[in-house]
Amino acid sequence: MIFFNKDEQLENLGNGILDATWAEFPTLARNQIALTWVVYDPPVLVNTGGALTPNAFWDHPVRGFTYRGVERIYPASVVKLFYLVAVNEWLEKGMIQTYKELERALRDMIVDSSNDATSLVVDIISGTTSGAELPMGPFETWKYQRNIVNRYYQSLGWEEMQTINVCQKTWGDGPYGRERAFVGELLENRNMVTTNAIARLLHSIVGGVAVSSGRSQAMMALLKRNLNDLPPDGEENQVTGFLGGVLTENAQIWSKAGWTSQVRHDAAYIEIPDQRPYLLVVFTEGKAQAKSRAILPFVSQLVAQVIASL
Repeated sequence: MIFFNKDEQLENLGNGILDATWAEFPTLARNQIALTWVVYDPPVLVNTGGALTPNAFWDHPVRGFTYRGVERIYPASVVKLFYLVAVNEWLEKGMIQTYKELERALRDMIVDSSNDATSLVVDIISGTTSGAELPMGPFETWKYQRNIVNRYYQSLGWEEMQTINVCQKTWGDGPYGRERAFVGELLENRNMVTTNAIARLLHSIVGGVAVSSGRSQAMMALLKRNLNDLPPDGEENQVTGFLGGVLTENAQIWSKAGWTSQVRHDAAYIEIPDQRPYLLVVFTEGKAQAKSRAILPFVSQLVAQVIASL
């Protein structure tokens, strides 16, 4: 069972948003966008500082809309959300200990989307390191260890997590050595996620039930984007050209973006004064789409307008 209820109103509104987007961007193919949108009707049960127990939270129905939400897509840096939750789970269970460099890496992984920081985080949660290619026996052990994050998400029993793959580091120039061997000759073992899986993960963080109430709040603090103080270098701030790019300064957004030469994605939880809060995950694929800094803000603006009409 998907974690949200589909309903006719959001279905009509969501399809209208997609139609308007295709009209505005005629080169965007039907299979080059995927979207999951969750609306929090009153009484709003998210961003409460973890006031609800996990059972009460998951039993509370929410409405949503999805388009191609089960399609497996390369997530780029949005995968860092999965590593953020996993590292907090490991810390909570005492499987690893925190220290200054890990905290610095976690911050840089989410706030600045640093690939170098992500490399350390993946090493720590998997007990593996990058390096030269390994003989078959040790490499099998290494691969088993590296898949620990996949096993964790499978163990949650969430339908949305059954098809994802989250075991690879994120790179600037690409993997080398054992990392290149691990991703596969045809990149068949690269990270792959769905917008529904990301929406459920973000929903759990915003709901205060990812790992624990305190850890969810700490994760929220890292995901918060300051709309009033954006760095001038727009490409790197995860707001300009993404879902937060059209929000007014009195809105609030918690998000994680990802982009390469082939994809442009964002996953965000958004609060606009006097409106229903909502969660929005939008993935776009294709070289032209990856370059476009207009598609994600356009979709975001339409969703915000629709939210205002609810």
